[in-house]
Amino acid sequence: MFPTLQLGPLALPTGPFTLLLGVWLGLWLAEREADRLELNRDHVSALAMTGLLAGLVGARLGYALAHLDAYLVDPLGLISNNLATFSLPAGLLIGVGAAWLYGRRQRLPLRVTLDALAPALGALSGALALSQLASGDGFGAPARLPWSLYLWDEWRHPTQVYALLAALLVFGAWWRWGQSAFAGFGFLLVVAGTAAATVFIEAYRGDSALLAGGWRTAQVLGLLVLGASLILIKRWHDAQPPTDGPRVDR
Repeated sequence: MFPTLQLGPLALPTGPFTLLLGVWLGLWLAEREADRLELNRDHVSALAMTGLLAGLVGARLGYALAHLDAYLVDPLGLISNNLATFSLPAGLLIGVGAAWLYGRRQRLPLRVTLDALAPALGALSGALALSQLASGDGFGAPARLPWSLYLWDEWRHPTQVYALLAALLVFGAWWRWGQSAFAGFGFLLVVAGTAAATVFIEAYRGDSALLAGGWRTAQVLGLLVLGASLILIKRWHDAQPPTDGPRVDR
C-alpha cells in the first residue's frame, strides 16, 4: 500500500489524489460524450460537479449524524480526508437529488444526459478502487490464495483489485455496446454492471457494514440498484419508437 506520495517536503495522500484524478478523467469523458450526443458540454460538466460536490457534503454529513457524539467532541473531523468517514447512501441520495434539480433547471433531456455521464461513472468506479488499493481501505477477508494480498497482518482477498478489474470490464462493456442502443441504455448498463460487481465483490470484503440479521449493506443496495436498472432497461427499450435510423430521442 502507498498511503502517501512523497514529493520533496510535501506528503500527498494518494487516496484523495487518485480520486481527484478520477474526477478529472470523468469530467473529460462526460464532456466528450456531451459533444457526441449534441448536448451543452458546460451544462453537463456543471451538472456532474454539482452532484459530486453535493454528494460529498451529504456523505460526510450523513456519517457525522450517525456518529454525532464523536463530531461534537471534534468538529474539525468534518474536514478530514479519511475516505472511511463518508456515508455512501446519504451521499448518493443528496448528490443525485442536486444533479436532478440542476438538470431540470437547465432543461437537459434526462436519458441522453445520463448517457453522457455514463463513462464518468465508470471512471470514478475505477479511481475509487485504485484509491482503496493505495490507502488499504476496502480490504478483503482473510484468505490464502496465490493472488492474496498481505494487508493489516493478514493474507487477504485483493478486493480492491477485483473492483478495479470489474470497473474496467464495465467500462469495456459500455464502450462496446452502450453507445449504440436506445437513449439511457449506456448509463443503465454502467449502473447495472457496477451494482452486479458490488454484489459479487462484497462477499469477499473484510470490512463490510452489516444490517440487522447479518446482511451486508452494500450487497442489499447493490441488488436493489441492479433490479431497478434491469426494470428500467426493459421499460425504456419497450418505450423506444421503432426506427431504422440512428437514435433520435433526446
